[in-house]
Amino acid sequence: MIRFNPEYTDMFLGVVRKYMQLRGGLSQKELAEMVDIGISTMSRFLNQKTKELDPQLIASMTAKLNIPLHEIIDFVEEDSTEMFKKLVAFYKAQGADERPEAQESELGAIEEGLDEDSTRTKTKANIKGVSMPFGERRAQEASNMSIRDKLNRLSPRQKGFLTDFLDLDVEGRDLIVDVGNSLFRYFKQSSADF
Repeated sequence: MIRFNPEYTDMFLGVVRKYMQLRGGLSQKELAEMVDIGISTMSRFLNQKTKELDPQLIASMTAKLNIPLHEIIDFVEEDSTEMFKKLVAFYKAQGADERPEAQESELGAIEEGLDEDSTRTKTKANIKGVSMPFGERRAQEASNMSIRDKLNRLSPRQKGFLTDFLDLDVEGRDLIVDVGNSLFRYFKQSSADF
């Protein structure tokens, strides 16, 4: 049986809420549907109104939200760690069967083959004096995109970094910006060398 350390329950629930936000701002109802339980059960669990911690539910939530195990490993008792990892892996594998990633990668390869750069005939529309190509996946230049559009294109990992960055004090943010500027210059210079 998998055992959990009750001292870290608040920490675990905080991580769950964090990843609910990172995965698109999921509501309790959406998370309940993802893990296939009732909404009231999810509400009771997240508000600590349950008597016992259900290992199946915790492993399923960890897998469905794709929570890195290192963030919640203190919550799992040491002698239960291996069993918990296996249970999470089981739920992840079960989720992989539900969404055929192979088909998605094939579709992505087909879409890349249909990119404007590789087609023989280039079609453009003139809308209000602006010439726009059809079939181009990069229809908006990065410089023309709004901040909201740019933020929506970030991966969950990048959004997590952005959240951590914004939580820093002013000096910490300035330090990250200084280091980032050096990295930007390095990458721009190395891409110009090619």
